[in-house]
Amino acid sequence: MSSVTQRINQIKQPYGGYIKLSQFEKIKLQDDRILNDNENIHSSVIGMVVDYMSRYMINLDLNDAFKISILGASIADKYLKQEGNLMKQAINLLNGIRGLDDVSIINTCKMVTFDVWYRNLLGALRAKTFEEIKPDKDTINNILVMVERSIDFFDKNGPVVKDGFDFEPYGYTKIVDAGDGDFLTKDTLWDFKVSKNNPTNKNTLQLLMYWIMGQHSGQKIYKDINQLGIFNPRINIIYKIKISEISKDIIKEIEDNIICY
Repeated sequence: MSSVTQRINQIKQPYGGYIKLSQFEKIKLQDDRILNDNENIHSSVIGMVVDYMSRYMINLDLNDAFKISILGASIADKYLKQEGNLMKQAINLLNGIRGLDDVSIINTCKMVTFDVWYRNLLGALRAKTFEEIKPDKDTINNILVMVERSIDFFDKNGPVVKDGFDFEPYGYTKIVDAGDGDFLTKDTLWDFKVSKNNPTNKNTLQLLMYWIMGQHSGQKIYKDINQLGIFNPRINIIYKIKISEISKDIIKEIEDNIICY
């Protein structure tokens, strides 16, 4: 049993990937914001921070935006009783997230460290604790710019009809039994990346697997999704592809041999 990303790491894709990045339409957005070159926390943490803060600024629901972090904190609390009341500390961090001020960004950076307890228990035992996460001014500024770009992106490409979507009740299989996506708009499934580089074939396969699992899920919200998209607020680029431009044979291959319906 694997998550979507774990399953992708287990398989070998054809040369160039099941979906090549060259198949995507690439749209470079323009603004006058400049990001700092250096950040002092891991890019995976920054990715979650940008994702969750964007969700919060869009739906104004802390518990919904940080639901995975809250679940992770609950698990950490059970495993690390000797560390004190971690759930209480997590709630204090959550209550300190109020907008896009520095304190809120710092608290978010700390709060998302609990995610790993939900997603990868073994990894959680090796991961940095929330006390160790101390974003500096350059990092805070970069996060602010990326969240503001994300909000602007959805002002122009939204509205968001669902964030933090899953594939219950029928989208998961014995092989791929976990995975959740970022955002759905009316006709597009969006994934956010904050890498300094272009998306990889693992990223594009992840998107397509999400769409396929959505179609199998039984949820009506996926029926009108006819595009896949990646938005990277760090480099301010949109990548989009229509489902109709993806080979039906490729979709069938992923259904049968990767997700294994």
